[in-house]
Amino acid sequence: MTSKFSGISSELLVRFIWVSSFLAMIFALPPLAVFLGIYYLTGELLIGAVLGFGLHFVILAFSGRISKVITKLVS
Repeated sequence: MTSKFSGISSELLVRFIWVSSFLAMIFALPPLAVFLGIYYLTGELLIGAVLGFGLHFVILAFSGRISKVITKLVS
């Protein structure tokens, strides 16, 4: 029995890891910065959470386009 991953090159795996890492940072860091910035500047936990959560899903809506751009940059 052969593995379904036997035809994948190491270059492709490295590119996949880099693109996935960049996407994770883009999805997580800006919303976290908005949340913490609003929380520490105003003390409003709920407003920071709602805006950070909203920004996360706005970025998530464009994930396909962001992924294509990052893939072109890494290739």
